[in-house]
Amino acid sequence: MNLAPLVAGIVLATVAGWCAEPEKDAALRRPPPAASSVAPMSSPGGAGHRLTLTNGGARVPVAVVRGNPRQMGWHLGRLMRDEMARLVPAAVAGFKAELKIDDSVLDHAWAATAAHTDPRLLQQLVGLAEGSGMDVRLLQHVHCLPLLMPYSCSSIAAWGKATADGHLYQTRNLDWSLRAGAHEFPVVVVYVPSSGHPHVTPSFAGFVGAHCGMNAAGIVLSEIGDASAKEMPYDVHAPHFTAWFRTLLFDARTGTEALSMFHKVPPTKRYHFVFGDGLADRRAVKVRAHAGKGLPAPEIDVWQDDDPRDELAPKVLSCAVYHDEGRGVFPALSGAVGKLDGERMIALANSIPIKGGNVMNAVFDATGMRLWVSYAGGGLEAYERPYVHLDLARLDADADGRPDFQQQPASTVPPAPARRP
Repeated sequence: MNLAPLVAGIVLATVAGWCAEPEKDAALRRPPPAASSVAPMSSPGGAGHRLTLTNGGARVPVAVVRGNPRQMGWHLGRLMRDEMARLVPAAVAGFKAELKIDDSVLDHAWAATAAHTDPRLLQQLVGLAEGSGMDVRLLQHVHCLPLLMPYSCSSIAAWGKATADGHLYQTRNLDWSLRAGAHEFPVVVVYVPSSGHPHVTPSFAGFVGAHCGMNAAGIVLSEIGDASAKEMPYDVHAPHFTAWFRTLLFDARTGTEALSMFHKVPPTKRYHFVFGDGLADRRAVKVRAHAGKGLPAPEIDVWQDDDPRDELAPKVLSCAVYHDEGRGVFPALSGAVGKLDGERMIALANSIPIKGGNVMNAVFDATGMRLWVSYAGGGLEAYERPYVHLDLARLDADADGRPDFQQQPASTVPPAPARRP
């Protein structure tokens, strides 16, 4: 998307100021409080810790938050308060100018989508406002902007005999707007809910939706946007995928359950998705879900690996699915079968970005509970930057001797939804 100069002028000015601040070397780093017209409320309970992942010049904050949705939101707001104050108001102002809309349009979009959104996400948004001291209306506007905008991405999943160790690896390229500046305020959020699965999502300051993510049950989710700007405006009377991704991460215990839950969600526009399961089903599927202008009814296709019905056939493989929007990953992917691991999946992700808009790349190991992620920064795109690594199986942010990212007792995980006939 070609953003208006207002975005560059406002957002990048704040980015430059933030990047000029000296970095701290301590493993645990808390941001300074941000100026706000709304005073942060006292802690409602739960817990939150912040640390920093580093690799060369790359530094990515990790926020580990515990409790019910409001408590997790409150701690996330507290931990990311400074970055939120620098990014959110400027980004909303810039996108409003680019889209030529005002607050009333965003209020309407939020009201429409909120009626279909998981109450846990709504509660977390309230906590985010309370912990950061930021106006909840402004945060609502941030969370309905993805409903109104086009973007494009890619994803690859490989498992079983296609990988070196049999693990399920899955990539996610986020190709979006570099001029928005969100990549300068990254955060990997680890949610440890009092009810539901712990889950992780690479994100940005002030955003609690999930454009990709993985839970402790081994479910990993990726998205590829297909809708063009010509199809705007999109349907807002439905949950955005970044909201129902969080629902799946909270609740899905297997890939089969995740797919069943997906079938109950009305699509808002044209998308592809890749759903992987690294522990139970140990496979992935590719989904095409198209809705919107020119389509009398939603069109949904689900493809397994080596599927002759796949839109990319005959360029399909056993133990792998992918969608690269024609950027030519198949020769390299097929040539690496049997040798794929985290390093090789990073190389594949780096080979297929949309140059000029590669905001973030991630590789998940949904069997070994690991994550590699790269954000654009310092004038370079994500594919040009080093990846930081997070070993979720060993993460212990509160230093209590127990891993944070581990499956909760069965009694705290809600039962799976009934399967669709």
